[in-house]
Amino acid sequence: MRLVSLLFLFIIFSSCDGPEPRKPVQTKSGSFFKESIERSRKLLEAEESKIQDIIKLDSLKHYSHSASGSWYHYLNVNEESEYTPKTGDLVVFNYDILTLDNDTIYSKEDIGVITYKVNKQELFLGLRDAVKMLKVNERATFLFPSSIAFGYHGDENKIGSNIPLKSTITILQIEKQEDNTVN
Repeated sequence: MRLVSLLFLFIIFSSCDGPEPRKPVQTKSGSFFKESIERSRKLLEAEESKIQDIIKLDSLKHYSHSASGSWYHYLNVNEESEYTPKTGDLVVFNYDILTLDNDTIYSKEDIGVITYKVNKQELFLGLRDAVKMLKVNERATFLFPSSIAFGYHGDENKIGSNIPLKSTITILQIEKQEDNTVN
């Protein structure tokens, strides 16, 4: 009887395998990602071409290319200051947002005056980088490819998907944080 019980328990425990994993119905290659990268590359090329056309037509102004990918020119330069905003500084500024064809999306009056804690609050990538390039009382116009503007999602209001933008930014005040002051 004891042998039969042990045999019975052995059969029960040895036949209980865990659930067998299911095989995927379809395996995916990287084709979706490759196609997405190719679409993004072509979009950026088209936007850069349009930006270059604008720069050629605006030959009276000297445009520079930023490390983040925007193009810009100064309208007001502050020769008296060397300080540009650092992480944690409070920057008071205003800006507008236009299409590359100069159609106003948001005027500076629509947006109002912004008080921004550098790198601690949300702004679109191009604007975040632009603010850090300008000194107090400087004003510059930036041309942003959509990839550093509002990208694929837009702003879910007036700015649609993949729209390159133009923006004139004026720095009104920079309040240095104590850890950013030079002794």
